[in-house]
Amino acid sequence: METAPRVLLTGATGFVGRHLWPELERAGYEVAGLTRDRARAEQKWPGRKWFEGDVCDEAALSRALDGCRFAYYLVHGMAEGHGDFRAREVESAHRFSTAVERAGVERVVYLGGMAPSGEVSEHLASRLEVGEALRQGAHSTVELRSSMIIGDGSLSWLMVRDLAARLPFMLLPRWLKSRTEPVAIEDVMVALVRALTVDLGEPTRRSDWFDIPGPQILSGREILEQTAEAMGLRHPLVIEVPVLSPWLSSHWVRFVTRAEWAVAREVVVGLKDDMLSHDDRFWHLIDHPQRLPFGVAARRALAAERLAGPIPGFWGGVEGWVAQRFRSRAAV
Repeated sequence: METAPRVLLTGATGFVGRHLWPELERAGYEVAGLTRDRARAEQKWPGRKWFEGDVCDEAALSRALDGCRFAYYLVHGMAEGHGDFRAREVESAHRFSTAVERAGVERVVYLGGMAPSGEVSEHLASRLEVGEALRQGAHSTVELRSSMIIGDGSLSWLMVRDLAARLPFMLLPRWLKSRTEPVAIEDVMVALVRALTVDLGEPTRRSDWFDIPGPQILSGREILEQTAEAMGLRHPLVIEVPVLSPWLSSHWVRFVTRAEWAVAREVVVGLKDDMLSHDDRFWHLIDHPQRLPFGVAARRALAAERLAGPIPGFWGGVEGWVAQRFRSRAAV
């Protein structure tokens, strides 16, 4: 009997990794996870196969990659928020690539970020450079690039969700006019699983990158308004101001939302320009052209959040007050 192909999942305890593990098992793969804290991972997800270490640990990688046919690279150090994380990220990718080649892994799948139309933030630059580093290896690499991922646990979604739930009135900085193509976590899962075996189209092509956009182009303002609608709230009253910079805005985003400071700063600064896909060819390569609209993805994310119970503390009270005072007529 043929054994199931083994996959190493780095970033297995993160937002995307947590969703991907069961999807890979449903698709018939044997999954192993790499984590810095094996005891904690085993306590939270008993019965799964875990290796302790990180992507810079050559010995740990060698153990974890043994017998693996495929590997996912779903790690990044933005939240660490100190030092030259960009250089560290690229160095980690090179080390991972070397370990993958030694282990004889056939393909690496990496989830990065879309390139903006203008200036590239440190965060996005590091994601793009990591993808380039992985694609330079002798192994096959499929790099997928997304903008905002909509799903419970996504940091960018968390920021949007908290702003919509807590601020019935807000200033609209010029950067919230920038446009992007948010994509549902459910569609990202399809893309990541299919990326393991997708035919890149040419026999000599071992590696490539693809944008994986959602089905709609939305501005930051439209994203906030549709999120409010999904919550049954009226659209926030918005006053446009031309002078509030992304850097200054990240401070009030940090105060109002639960996102970590390093994350809020990098995400907001990265929103100065449009972040739109070059094309949607990957969805057609894997025969998945129909993706979830933003409103559907938002309602699913909110439904998943409700399973954990109400938001506690001060902000939970604020959200309750906003929900009572600013409920939309359609929700009554």
